[in-house]
Amino acid sequence: MSKRHAAKYKLDRRMGENIWGRPKSPVNKREYGPGQHGQRRKGKTSDFGLQLKAKQKLKGYYGDVTEKQFRKVYEEAVRMKGDTSQNLIGLLEQRLDMVVYRAKFAPTIFAARQIVNHGHILVNGRRCNIGSAKVYPGDIVELGPKAREMALVMEAQTLSERDVPEYVATEGPKATYVRVPTLDEVPYAVKMEPNLVVEFYSR
Repeated sequence: MSKRHAAKYKLDRRMGENIWGRPKSPVNKREYGPGQHGQRRKGKTSDFGLQLKAKQKLKGYYGDVTEKQFRKVYEEAVRMKGDTSQNLIGLLEQRLDMVVYRAKFAPTIFAARQIVNHGHILVNGRRCNIGSAKVYPGDIVELGPKAREMALVMEAQTLSERDVPEYVATEGPKATYVRVPTLDEVPYAVKMEPNLVVEFYSR
């Protein structure tokens, strides 16, 4: 399990964008970066800087996946047939914690990972506590009996800030992973640029 060492909303301020589209994000009030130099005027960002920012933003969106895990996903995307940037998004969206988040079983990706780690999620009827476990089309992801009563889960299902995407079909406490999505199907709150991430790693 990867441990988040930094405050999650600091990423929003560093990027200057409300990455998860949350109403609590500090970017809604202050658009400049954190720290004493946050309000300084920024110079022109280099190509490397743009690629690095795109990578940090995508990596951060998926719950601060470790660099080692993220690079492993990129390498798998390269080995697959087709467009590497589309493959990268597809693989990230196949993570179990992401499917739990997309199905609105948790209010944030961090809460989704916690629910998975605590053993509250069943995949095809079997308990799975690994957030990075791969979910395949046709797999059924289900909330365990205890999780169904959790205030966190009930809160998530009433959130109006995001909808369940078409590639995840929900029915009560169950969600079916219908298909691996393409980039334009993924409901990001901000623009993601996986092509820049591919450029960053292929330097």
